[in-house]
Amino acid sequence: MRHRLLPLLVTSAFLTPGIALAQTGPMNRPMMARPMPVAPAAPVAELVRRVDIPFESFTLPNGLKVLVHEDRKAPVVAVSVWYNVGSKDEPKGKTGFAHLFEHLMFNGSENSPGDFFEPLQQIGATDYNGTTSFDRTNYFQTVPTAAIERALFLESDRMGHLLGAVTQEKLDNQRGVVQNEKRQGDNRPGGLVFYKVLEELFPEGHPYRHTPIGSMADLDAASLDDVKQWFRDNYGPNNAVLVLAGDINARQARPLVEKYFGEIKRGPVNVPAAASVPVLKAPKAFTMRDRVAATTVSRYWPVPGQLDKQMVALDIAGSVLGGLSSSRLDNALVRDEKIAVQVSAGLSPFQRAGLFSVSATVKPGVDPALVERRLDELVAQFVAEGPRPEEVTRAATTEVAARVRGLEQVGGFGGKAVALAEGQVYAGDPLYYKKTLAQYARTSPAQVRAAMQQWLRRPPLKLTLAPGEREAYEEAKTVAAAAPAATKAATKPQDPSTFKRRMPDVGQLTGLDFPDVQHATLSNGVKVHYAQRTAVPTTLVSLSFDAGQAADPTSARGTQALMLGLIDEGTTTRSSVQIAEEQERLGANISAGATIDRTNVSLNALTPNLAPSLDLLADLVKNAAFAPAEVERVKAQQLTAISQELKDPNGIAQRTLPGLLYGENHPYATSGSGNPAAVAKLGRADLVAFKDRWLRPDNLEIFVVSDVPLAQLRPMLDQRFGNWAKPAGAKGTKSFAAKIPVAKPRVVLIDRPGSPQSIIYGGLVTPFRGTDDLVDLISANDILGGNFLSRINMDLRETKGWSYGVRGTVQRSVEAVPYIISAPVQADRTGDSLAALMSNVREFTASKGVSEPELARTVANNIRSLPGSFETSPAVLNAMQTNVLYKRPDNYYETLASIYQGQTVAKLDAAARRAIRPENFVWVVVGEAAKVQPQLAKLGLPVELRAAEPEAAPGMPPRTR
Repeated sequence: MRHRLLPLLVTSAFLTPGIALAQTGPMNRPMMARPMPVAPAAPVAELVRRVDIPFESFTLPNGLKVLVHEDRKAPVVAVSVWYNVGSKDEPKGKTGFAHLFEHLMFNGSENSPGDFFEPLQQIGATDYNGTTSFDRTNYFQTVPTAAIERALFLESDRMGHLLGAVTQEKLDNQRGVVQNEKRQGDNRPGGLVFYKVLEELFPEGHPYRHTPIGSMADLDAASLDDVKQWFRDNYGPNNAVLVLAGDINARQARPLVEKYFGEIKRGPVNVPAAASVPVLKAPKAFTMRDRVAATTVSRYWPVPGQLDKQMVALDIAGSVLGGLSSSRLDNALVRDEKIAVQVSAGLSPFQRAGLFSVSATVKPGVDPALVERRLDELVAQFVAEGPRPEEVTRAATTEVAARVRGLEQVGGFGGKAVALAEGQVYAGDPLYYKKTLAQYARTSPAQVRAAMQQWLRRPPLKLTLAPGEREAYEEAKTVAAAAPAATKAATKPQDPSTFKRRMPDVGQLTGLDFPDVQHATLSNGVKVHYAQRTAVPTTLVSLSFDAGQAADPTSARGTQALMLGLIDEGTTTRSSVQIAEEQERLGANISAGATIDRTNVSLNALTPNLAPSLDLLADLVKNAAFAPAEVERVKAQQLTAISQELKDPNGIAQRTLPGLLYGENHPYATSGSGNPAAVAKLGRADLVAFKDRWLRPDNLEIFVVSDVPLAQLRPMLDQRFGNWAKPAGAKGTKSFAAKIPVAKPRVVLIDRPGSPQSIIYGGLVTPFRGTDDLVDLISANDILGGNFLSRINMDLRETKGWSYGVRGTVQRSVEAVPYIISAPVQADRTGDSLAALMSNVREFTASKGVSEPELARTVANNIRSLPGSFETSPAVLNAMQTNVLYKRPDNYYETLASIYQGQTVAKLDAAARRAIRPENFVWVVVGEAAKVQPQLAKLGLPVELRAAEPEAAPGMPPRTR
C-alpha cells in the first residue's frame, strides 16, 4: 500500500511493472502468455490471526502511560516515547515548532548536557532517532538489555529536566539545521508541491494547512521564550506514552520506570485540534513548474482520517486504483495505452483528516491533456463500478503481509513498539492495530465503492507539475548573516558533581550470538547458504549472481538495469499482470537489483505461501520473455528516469563522481540508470544475451533466512533450481584491466541555477581491496565521518548549522575501496563548508588523529551494538551475503568484539593515514555557479565549471567552460 505524506510526483526511477499482451518466445516468435494454474494462498483472516503483540500496561501517578511487550529473541529492548503533539497543534505564526523542538531534544539535558547521541553510542544503541508528523512527536532507540536503565534515565531527563540546558546558542544552531533540512527537501525537483497542495485544500486556520517542517519566516521568528513555553505546554508525562518492547517484562520494567519518570510533574494535556474534512466548492486547477523530466498530472481530495470507519475502505481503493503493481491505472495508462511512465494512487491518513491522491507522469512526447482526460475517465469509472472481490483480497493481503514482516523488529520506525504506541496516542487503544487489520480482512467491494462515491465525487484539487523554472525561493532572512558558532570542543565540560541526577552504569552485556549458518548443494551444484529465524513466519530467498553493476558493458551502461526492469514483465507462461496479481495474492515481494559486485533476484515470502512463491520466483528468473513491445515500454521509463537524474542535484553528483575517480572505462565508473544514448539502442537480443551470460546457474549462489528448517527447505529449492541447466554460451567475466587514473585534485562545479543548497561530493580511491581487513579503517571513519557524532557532521551540522547532515563512507567493493564524503550545504556557505571539510580531513590524518575518548566511544558502540544489529532476518541475510562476497568465515561477526577490543589509537590512525590522503580528493559541487564559484575560487584548488547536462542531447559528455 502506498501510504505516504508526500505524493509521488517525480522520482529518480520510473521503472514500474508492465503487461505482456503479446510476448516473444526464444526464437522471437510472438506467443500469448498461457494461464497458469492458481495455487492456493492463505486467507487474509488467517494472516491477521498471526499478528499479535501481547502487552502489559500501567500508569504512573503523574499520568505517564507505560506499555510493555515481552520478546526474548534478542538481548535488546526498544524504548519508544510518543508525545501527543504534532504540527497540527501549532498556532499561527509558530509553524515548525514541534519539529524544531524535536531537534532541541537531542542537544542535551540538565543532567546529560552533551549531545544525546553520545551516551546512546556508548551503550551500543541501534535504530535511534526522532520524528515529527502532523499528529505526534516520537523518540526511539533500541538498546542492549543491560543498558535499559541508562536509556530510561536519558529519556526521563529530557522529559523532566530539559529547559535548563536549552540556550540561545542551541536554538540558533538547530534553527539553522532545520532550515537546511527544509532546503534539502525543497531543492529536489517537485519539492515545493506539497506546500501548495495543503494550502489549496485546507482553509486558513485549518490544523493541516501547513507541513511539519514549517515556514522559513516562522523559524526565523522563534524566540527562546517561545520554544520553552512550547515544551512546558506539551511535553509532560501525562501527554506521553512510553513503550518498552523486547527482552523485558512489566515486572522488571515498572520499578525502573517509577525510579526515573516518577518524580516528573504533570503538565497540560494536549487535546488534538478539531479538524473537519473540508469540501471544495468547485474544482481548483493549478500548474507548477520545476526541473522535472516529464509532466505529472495529479488529483487530490480531502478525506476522513485514521480513526474513521471508512479509512480502510479508502486505503484499499487507493491500492486497487494505483497502489498495487496490478492496479487499474498501471494496467490502463502504463501497460496498455503506454501514455504514462508512472502512476500512483493512495491514501495519506492523518489522525483527524487525510488526503486521497491520484497521479500520472506523462510519457515524454505524449500530450498531457490526453493523460489528464484518461486519468479522470478511469477514476470516474472505478468510482462508479467499484473494485472486484479478488482486487480487494490482493490489496488486503499486501497490507497484512507488510505488517507481519514489520513486526519482526521490536522498535525502529515500524516495529512492535510503534504499533502499540500509535494505537495508544491516536485512538487511546494499544490494540487498535488489531481492529484495523480485522477491517482489512472483512472489508467488501461494496464498502470500498460506497466510500469512494461519498468522497471522490467531490470537487478535487487538480495540479499539474510541468518542466520549467520554478518560482523564486522563500529563503530565511538570517541565512546570509549566519556565522559559525564557537566550537563545541571549546566549551568547558560541565562538572558532573553539579548534576541533580546521576547517569546509571551499564550492566553485564550479552555478546552477539549470530545464527548458525548451514550449507547445502543442489543437484546441479548450486550452493545454498541458510540460517533459521523463527520470530515471524517469513522466508527470505536471494538468488545472488556474480555480476553487479560492474558487469555492465562500458559501451552500453544501463543494459543490466533494463534487463532487471523486465524480469517481472512477463515470462513464457505468465503475463506481467498475472505476475503482479500472483505476488499480491500470495503476499510475496519479488525484487531484482544490483550492487556494484552482485546482481540479486530476491523473494520475501509468507511461509504459509512459500511453495507457490518459489514457483513464481523460479519462473521469473529462468523464463523471462523480454517481449519487444515491453522492452520499448520499459526502456521509455528508464530513459525518463535518466533524464530525471540529470535534473536532481544528488543524481547529478552521483553520476559525475565515479568517472572522475576511476576513469570512464573502468567497470566501477558506473552510476544511475545508465547512459541514455546506449539505453536507447538496446533491443531484445541485447537483453537476452546479457541475461544468458550472467543470470545462470553456474554463476549463482542462493542465500536463505527462514523459519522453515533447511531439511524441509532444500528439496523445495532443488525442485525449482536444481534442474536449471546452464546456457550454451560462455559465462560472463568482469575485466578490471583499466587502470585507475592518478588523482588530480580539483573541484568540478556543475551549474544548477536557483539552487538554495549546494551538493558537495568528494572522493578518492584508497589502496585497499574489498577482501582486505578494513575493520580499523571503518572504525577510524566512524570518528571522521561515519556516524552522527563524527567530526565532519558535528562541525558542519551541530557547530556551524550549515547542513542537515554530512557523511563520510568507506564504500567497500571487491576490487577497490573508495572513500566518499557527501554534504548538502546552504548555498551561501558552500566555499566555507568545503574548506571546513578539507581542514577536518587534513587534521584527522595529520596533527589531530583519533583521541582516546573517541576510541573508547567507538569501541564501546561497535561491541555493544552487535546484538541489536542482527535483530531482523534481512540483516542476517545481508551479513551472510557479505561474508561470502569478501571471503570471510560464517562466524565473522561473532569475532568482531575481540577485534574491536584490541584496537588502539595508533592502529586507527595508521589505517586512516594509509587510506585517506587529503591531496588525492576530487570534489564535485552541484549548485548555482553565480553564487558558488566566487566562494570556491578562494580554496586554492583548480575549479572546472560545467554546465548541467544539456536536455537536447542526454548522455553526451557535459560541456566544459
